[in-house]
Amino acid sequence: MKNIYIIGVGLIGGSIAKDVKKMNLGISIHGIDANETHLQEALTLKLIDKKANFEDLKHADLVIVSIPVDATETLLPHILDVVSEDTLVIDSGSTKASICKAVAKHPKRRNFLATHPIAGTEFSGPKAAVEGLFMNKTNIICEIEKTAFKLQERALTIFKIMGMNMRYMNPEAHDKHIAYVSHLSHISAFMLGKTVIEKEKNERDIFDLAGSGFASTVRLAKSSPSMWTPIFKQNKVNVIETLDEYINNLVKFKEFMQTDNFDAIFKDMENTNHIKDILNGIK
Repeated sequence: MKNIYIIGVGLIGGSIAKDVKKMNLGISIHGIDANETHLQEALTLKLIDKKANFEDLKHADLVIVSIPVDATETLLPHILDVVSEDTLVIDSGSTKASICKAVAKHPKRRNFLATHPIAGTEFSGPKAAVEGLFMNKTNIICEIEKTAFKLQERALTIFKIMGMNMRYMNPEAHDKHIAYVSHLSHISAFMLGKTVIEKEKNERDIFDLAGSGFASTVRLAKSSPSMWTPIFKQNKVNVIETLDEYINNLVKFKEFMQTDNFDAIFKDMENTNHIKDILNGIK
């Protein structure tokens, strides 16, 4: 692979560019982005070697799509229209069912591999790109059997060099599980931040009184709304299900407080401490 095209040169696309460039200095990385400022920043930061446009994709050996999931769903069929028969196209979206459905009957479906690297930070844009972001992280791959075998091999080689661990799921299972472990976390952070901002009108009080616990809990509220709103929209059914269960637990907690049932609160928290064992080893 000599010509790699990255559509969306922000946190994920830029971090992939850093890792790929480190693998082989002979690789030429081309950037495509609707935000001209981001494109210029990526060029200045040497995340990419050249700017490009969609027509240039016919020269690509690999296309990495790292844009909001609604844009991926819309653009992916057009990307497949342009690329050659030997081009591998992968995405990094946090939802998979809608994206896979969008290209299910495309003549070049075999060129596409649906992936979701479970990595990131609360920051966005080219300046947020981090070398080694994906090391020891899980990469969920969906419908691998629908991708041409030689292109599967190409993708898996890249992922392994980047240090990722592979997990295979169907798109529907992916979206259901990720709603609990990722999407709900972001909603909780956004709503906690909203609650504090609405009640604490003095921003200085928030700054002075906020401890590390608040800062770590609300960290995800700094994430990009333009990225997360389409994710919630595409995964609406699963997200609502997780919210119903989460709200039910909050209501029960409130009822325990109202009835001075602190033994129940203690037991709930003690049982939930098991999350430490489940998450042991995750950095």
